[in-house]
Amino acid sequence: MNDTQVLDILKKAIILEQQGQSFYRQVAKQTSSEAVKNIFTIMAEEEKKHEQLLTQQASQYQNSGSFDFKGDLGDPEEFSREVLSKQITGQISASSYEAASISAAITMEQKAVDLYSQQAEKEQDESAKAMFQELSRWEKTHSAFLSEIYQDLLESSWYDSSFWPF
Repeated sequence: MNDTQVLDILKKAIILEQQGQSFYRQVAKQTSSEAVKNIFTIMAEEEKKHEQLLTQQASQYQNSGSFDFKGDLGDPEEFSREVLSKQITGQISASSYEAASISAAITMEQKAVDLYSQQAEKEQDESAKAMFQELSRWEKTHSAFLSEIYQDLLESSWYDSSFWPF
């Protein structure tokens, strides 16, 4: 992979993280649910960390032609424990703006998982491979967490509506 391709992937990844931040901050600002506000605020902060890591690594690569990823971004399970809240299903309905935002967020997170996983598979540079694997791991955790909330919302809605066709 040549330098232009590497930098293009990093630019795409940085923009993806910025879009996530913007989206999550907007949802947090517009929601009346404190649980949703908390979740999306924390997710925006996580995406900011990812953007900072990618920006730093892009600069490193541009200056030296190599990556310098040292370590990880922490434990994604800690993220889940911090924001996991069953309160959310009691505060919003499955057809609300917040539920639609959660659904959209799942799609955004999956797009990031796909980008990072594919890039990790292609990478020859071990530091870059480790960085993309770590980012993929985090985005998978975000996606799974949001999917669990969304599924709880659907089930709660179905139960409340007595919609059980089986």
